[in-house]
Amino acid sequence: MNFSPIRRTLLAATIGTACVLAAPTFAQDKWPSKPITYVVAFPAGGTTDVLARLIAQKLGPALGTTVIVENRAGAGGNIGSDYVAKAAPDGYTILGGTISSHAINVSLYPKLPYDPVKSFSPVALIGTNANVLVVGASSPYKTVQELTAAAKAKPGSISFASAGNGTSQHLSGELYKSIAGLDMVHVPYKGSAPAIQDVIGGQVPMMFDTSVVAMPFIESGKVRALAVTSSKRAATLPNVPTMAESGVTGYDLQSWQAIFAPAGVPAPILSRLQTEVGKILKSPEIVERLGKLGMEASTMTPEQFAAFQVAEIAKWAKVIKAGNIKID
Repeated sequence: MNFSPIRRTLLAATIGTACVLAAPTFAQDKWPSKPITYVVAFPAGGTTDVLARLIAQKLGPALGTTVIVENRAGAGGNIGSDYVAKAAPDGYTILGGTISSHAINVSLYPKLPYDPVKSFSPVALIGTNANVLVVGASSPYKTVQELTAAAKAKPGSISFASAGNGTSQHLSGELYKSIAGLDMVHVPYKGSAPAIQDVIGGQVPMMFDTSVVAMPFIESGKVRALAVTSSKRAATLPNVPTMAESGVTGYDLQSWQAIFAPAGVPAPILSRLQTEVGKILKSPEIVERLGKLGMEASTMTPEQFAAFQVAEIAKWAKVIKAGNIKID
């Protein structure tokens, strides 16, 4: 087909304009081209927040961008988790999730606004850690046996703090109540930081907290560790007995921390996230840092973590139903 010189000029101009308009689209295909938001579904100062800031410092340079930690706390991790579940699946929003937000809450709350499995793509299991039963330094209780005896002698007289409804700290207390047959009052806080401060101050007699948060206060002598919630003693607290050793037979609870992306993130982006986070978690520096925080670094692949999460959901559904555990 022959075109006149004028028509050829107009056609060339049209094609050129189309190429210019298309250029930004191709440029945006390079990921990441802007900062990534790492949402923490819990308050500042808690375990999830501490780990997020530790990982964000390494992840940003690894990806050639900035990773901004943003706290969206509330409802035992449900608010922040729901926010990420509904975020654009473009790799620019990731979540610090936990045993609470992604395993316990689905059985503890009547209806979650997100599905802990279907709404997310697993990036990595950061690690696992035992919770620790602590009392204030001036507390009269030196052992779990003494605490159990006091709670049985005066039902309803002893309360326990937690980082909030539905958290592993909350469930640790409920599991203690259930197995030992105790009547204790749950006092939920908005995060671990204010809860443990009130235990230190004597406003609340006791709480279960993650070893990540509790360790500095144990080491400084501000709180006394009575027991760990895992089936085996913690390497960082070798002289502290387990709950089972302390007369609460069959007690076993380990908290875990993870990173998720919204479901639907393109496979190449998700794979890059998984690879870079995996490298960070395997680095000797991070493994050592996690160990000092009382956390055992995970060696699971994203696929293994996905299967682990499904098993955890089933496990805690049985525990919650058997113990008739409900949020306050």
